[in-house]
Amino acid sequence: MTNQPPPQSSFNAYPVNIHPSNPAETKLSSSSPFLSPSAPPSRFPPPAPPLLQPNQIPSPSIKIPNLASPSNPIRTPSPLPVPHLSTPPGPPVFSSPLQPAAVPFRTSPATPQPLAFSSGSSLPASSSPQVLNGITQLQHQISDTTEEYSHLSDSPNVLFTAHKVLKQKKLANVPSLGFGALVSPGQEVSPGPQIIQRDPHRCQNCGAFSNLYCNILLGSGQWQCVICRNLNASEGEYIASSKEELRNLPELSSPLVEYVQTGNKRPGFIPVSDSRVTAPIVLVIDECLDESHLQHLQSSLHAFVDSLPPTTRIGVVLYGRTVSVYDFSEELSACADVLPGGKSPSPESLKAMVYGTGIYLSPIHASLPVAHTIFSSLRPFKLNIPEASRDRCLGAAVEVALAIVQGPSAEVSRGVVKRPGGNSRIIVCAGGPTTYGPGSVPHSFGHPNYPHLEKTALKWMENLGREAHHRGTVIDVLCAGTCPVRVPILQCLAKASGGVLVLHDDFGEAFGVNLQRASCRAAGSQGLLEVRCSDDIFVSQVIGPGEEAHIDSNDAFRNDGALSVKMFSVEETQSFALFMEARADIKSDFVYFQFVIQFSNVYQADISRVITVRFPTVDTVSAYLESVQDEAAAVLIAKKTLLRAKNFNEALDMQSTIDERVKDIASKFGSQLPKSKLNQFPKELSLLPELLFHLRRGPLLGSILGHEDERSVLRNLFLNASFDLSLRMVAPRCLMHREGGTFEELPAYDLAMQSDAAVVLDHGTDVFIWLGTELAAQEGKSAAALAACRTLAEELTEMRFPAPRILAFKEGSSQARYFVSRLIPAHKDPPYEQEARFPQLRTLSAEQRTKLKSSFLNFDDPSFCEWMRSLKVLPPEPS
Repeated sequence: MTNQPPPQSSFNAYPVNIHPSNPAETKLSSSSPFLSPSAPPSRFPPPAPPLLQPNQIPSPSIKIPNLASPSNPIRTPSPLPVPHLSTPPGPPVFSSPLQPAAVPFRTSPATPQPLAFSSGSSLPASSSPQVLNGITQLQHQISDTTEEYSHLSDSPNVLFTAHKVLKQKKLANVPSLGFGALVSPGQEVSPGPQIIQRDPHRCQNCGAFSNLYCNILLGSGQWQCVICRNLNASEGEYIASSKEELRNLPELSSPLVEYVQTGNKRPGFIPVSDSRVTAPIVLVIDECLDESHLQHLQSSLHAFVDSLPPTTRIGVVLYGRTVSVYDFSEELSACADVLPGGKSPSPESLKAMVYGTGIYLSPIHASLPVAHTIFSSLRPFKLNIPEASRDRCLGAAVEVALAIVQGPSAEVSRGVVKRPGGNSRIIVCAGGPTTYGPGSVPHSFGHPNYPHLEKTALKWMENLGREAHHRGTVIDVLCAGTCPVRVPILQCLAKASGGVLVLHDDFGEAFGVNLQRASCRAAGSQGLLEVRCSDDIFVSQVIGPGEEAHIDSNDAFRNDGALSVKMFSVEETQSFALFMEARADIKSDFVYFQFVIQFSNVYQADISRVITVRFPTVDTVSAYLESVQDEAAAVLIAKKTLLRAKNFNEALDMQSTIDERVKDIASKFGSQLPKSKLNQFPKELSLLPELLFHLRRGPLLGSILGHEDERSVLRNLFLNASFDLSLRMVAPRCLMHREGGTFEELPAYDLAMQSDAAVVLDHGTDVFIWLGTELAAQEGKSAAALAACRTLAEELTEMRFPAPRILAFKEGSSQARYFVSRLIPAHKDPPYEQEARFPQLRTLSAEQRTKLKSSFLNFDDPSFCEWMRSLKVLPPEPS
């Protein structure tokens, strides 16, 4: 039997150019050899606890086939506790909305799933292998389908667009709907996964890990790989008298396990009790700020250092025309060593500084007063030069910061070499473009050689970011103010290192919050993602913060067709979008997917997180559509669309792509109405078209944002974002304040703007609080409603990074346009369509209906129903 090489996956780490319809084809391989330790068959670890605790609630956005929907604290009254707010006027208690909540107070992008207490179908010990074409194969047996598949095979780290797979290649590969998964490698799992402190058993043919779905010969302990069907030895560890005995092994009872090795391979590394705190943070601060911006920045910096743990080491670097490195050994005054910024610092100057007498990294507990002195000593820019024309040598400053982080090549203490563990972090606080020194561009776009200089700067910044990544350092760039910062230049620096670029209106509250959240993000290093699929399914495209990994073929398994992705960093706030296709019609009743996430965590332990997923295959389209997860499908469609929107004009072109996609889904999966040219959109996908309509007219593809820098940063942030944040950036979540401190979730339509109410709109990177005119006129009620709304907004975004802007305004104000422009206009729809999409209208009196107001900004915008009819598609009935 010959092995056909797998098709190559098209990998896209934003914003790399791609051709989604024609992915490149090259050979990919990954994995490394393993050792399977022998163990007495009678020794088994204690049983694994279930992955889903009784008080955990799956997301209502996840459709669960063949299972009754669990109670949802947002949708229906429940005896389960409701999230409470921490400040007056009282905790918001959600009443019963008619629209399902999108992601109710959820910290993981996918629903935690029950544990499958089975290792797959164990073959009888007396079964003899069948030999076909020289390859040992075992007959796939399913002993009790009801017992085996009464759970969903998702994990908190992986969210698929559907829980079933179509057998027909032609239908499975329809590009308008597609099939794929969102993988969040750094997503925290609660409760934690099963920990295994030994080498894994891996398939000698394809490199896949043993898992709960493997068939096992109890007499010999051999196990059959679910990916390639190869029979493998277990060194006697899987020999057991019954299938139940094997349930005590974590990898044979749980779809999610972690193999942990605490022994570090780095020579001379000495693990400490908490190596995470030894990773330093270096602030690189723009000193060319006006007085108003500097005052806000100083306040944010003072609050930032006060929030750091006492053992955190911190360094401070300022940049303008020169680079100033502050010395923490001077306790009475702010003292800095100054280096020229017009060129990269020489190795000699860096060595002299690092090996000198100055202290440039110091723990907070020993240097907090010095840090406050340094920040208080900052002075505003005095020369009469426009902000965009001031000399800023950011490139040289980051080079110096990297040298400080690395320090001497080894700190020798009593003959023992010690090195810090964990990812270091450089946080840049920028107020303008890099216009001086390496990586800079001219002050003016009209410079005759600007295109060439910009191209040179982009390449230099990318190389600097890669060097930082190689040294285990992440660079986050936090920009603020009104001066254009030349986003493409800074984006290259942040992206290549595994960091992010965030824009702020000023250096005030939102900037300070992001400064704190950037510093405390848990980041793993040396991350590698491997994906293996069974039954001729392959990954055709990847979008996310990484690049194709080139694995030494000498270390690979014989027929390892895994897709390997090198991750820039391993963080909870990031995800990868994987698009999958079938190479041929699928014959099996089940298909398998295995995701292996390898990284070193903040405590320098080597982690291999293994997630194995199994889905049934179906012949009918209706059975497949019932398993489709609308929100996950919408997020994957949005990421693929945004990858092609490199600028504003291309983003507008992508709106027509969304139109064609909706029409194609309706024609291929819907039904044509009799005696009509209209296609009925599939009723199983009732949420999908509305989510895509939000995408089409929202800030990602629409014209809500005014400056291209804002649009570019938002698009790049979205391509890397986790599922939760991505979903909120596509479609906002609308919550109306009710009397008594309760909140009701409503559809994000302009019909929610009722003058006697307050509304919170969560749109991912922005949260808006809108007060109706009647409510605003009542001082006491409006103050209580505003306080409750603001507290709710803080609760909803407590762990979100970047932290969103929270803006509050009254109906009719100029700022209210931010709120109105993100709602679907429905005021022109017929009453029956308004009530179908916004059922709350049925409870309003005639007088209340007359008070409903809509902004003039939406008068010319088509409603959702008008848009669907313009595509000759009949929208599905609301769920």
